[in-house]
Amino acid sequence: MVALHEALTPAPEQVALAIFGAFHEREETLVLLGPHEPGFWAHFTASAEYQDGQPDPLDRWSRRIITRLAEDWGGAPVFPSDGPPYAPFLDWALETGQAWQSPVGMLVHARAGLMVSYRGAVRLQGRLDLPPPGTNPCRNCADKPCLTACPVGALNAQMEYDVQRCKTHIAHPEGSTCLTQGCLVRRACPVSQAYARLPEQSAFHMRSFL
Repeated sequence: MVALHEALTPAPEQVALAIFGAFHEREETLVLLGPHEPGFWAHFTASAEYQDGQPDPLDRWSRRIITRLAEDWGGAPVFPSDGPPYAPFLDWALETGQAWQSPVGMLVHARAGLMVSYRGAVRLQGRLDLPPPGTNPCRNCADKPCLTACPVGALNAQMEYDVQRCKTHIAHPEGSTCLTQGCLVRRACPVSQAYARLPEQSAFHMRSFL
């Protein structure tokens, strides 16, 4: 089989994206893409989509960039916002062997930790040679700080995410740290801390969440 990195020219890192996993689906290969750090935020904020003042700049940027990559690679782009029906990105992520369910329920990624996000995927013809599966970082995480990081218990060991409690907290002054620097649970993960995502990017996502 052809190695995955040999088939993907230009490399996604040239446009501040990284391969967050890949897997075979029948006679096709699906490649999942996420932000390449460090450097993603600077690349995105220099784009026309970020600067034009129109809604959904990150989704629009992702669609333009990943569609172009798919054309160059001879594949078809897929996006989380396509639908309904929506593509099962969470199931796909687990299928890659690079992401797992964390102790608080959300996905944890071998490289991005709890900061994992998928900007899109590319469906390629043929079964390309895949990278070896990763190692679940939670398996060797003795302290599991994610379990106690949320100040209002919106994310916890019961794997029940209380969305309204989370939103209420970050919308008030006592939740300003979560709003301006990112979710404390995501930031508590040791792998997240090594991923180099800037606080400005986390703040952007938190504002969108509200």
